[in-house]
Amino acid sequence: MTSVSTNNQVSQDLLNSVNSRNKTSTTDETQDRFMTLLVTQMKNQDPLNPMDNAQVTSQMAQLNTVTGINKLNETMSSLIGSVQLGQSFQATNMIGRNVLVSGKTLTHTETGGYFGVNVPNGADSLSVAIKNGAGATIRTLTFGKQDVGVNALSWDGKLEDGTTAPSGEYNFEITAKTGDNTVTSSALSLAQVQSVTTSTSGAKLNLNNNTSVSVSDIAEIF
Repeated sequence: MTSVSTNNQVSQDLLNSVNSRNKTSTTDETQDRFMTLLVTQMKNQDPLNPMDNAQVTSQMAQLNTVTGINKLNETMSSLIGSVQLGQSFQATNMIGRNVLVSGKTLTHTETGGYFGVNVPNGADSLSVAIKNGAGATIRTLTFGKQDVGVNALSWDGKLEDGTTAPSGEYNFEITAKTGDNTVTSSALSLAQVQSVTTSTSGAKLNLNNNTSVSVSDIAEIF
C-alpha cells in the first residue's frame, strides 16, 4: 500500500522513486511511478497546509536530470555498439592480408623469411641473430641505417656457411645501434590474418601463428 503524506513535506516514497538505483527499472517506469505518487500526494494533501512548490519543483528537476542521463547512456551504448560493429566489418577486409605485429619468430620457406623492426628514433645499424629451436645462432644479419619507425626486413634462409636452412619456424633477436650506443628497438613478426572475432572489447584478428591481436596492435599491413 502506498503511503501518503498530508504535511508540506515531499513523501519518502516520492524521493525514492526519483533516486531509485534499481537497474531493472526503465526510464518510463520511473517517470510513471513518480507521477503516480505525486498526483496521489497532491490529492491527499492538507488544503490548509499545501505542499511546498519549491520542493516539488526540485524533485521534478531531479527526475528530468535522471531521465536525461538514462537517455544519454542508452544513446552512448547504441553508438558504441554501432562503432564496434563497423570496426568488425572493416577488420574482415584484412582477412588474407599479411601484417607485422610484435613478436620474435619468423617462418622460413624455400625462399627465406620476412620480419620487421620498429626503431622509434632510428638507428645507424642493425644486427639480427637468427636462432634455431635449440637457441643456437645459425646466422647473423647486418643491416645499415634504419629509418625512424617500422622497417620491413628479410632473411634469405641461408646459414653462415652458405647452405640453406631447413624450412620451419625460427626465432630472432635484434640489436639496433647509433654509434656505439644501443638504441630502443622492438622485433616484429610477419603473420597472416585468417579470421576476425568480435567481442565487447572490439574486433580481434586471428593470425596463422595461433595468436590474436587488436587492429591497433598492427605495425604494418601488406
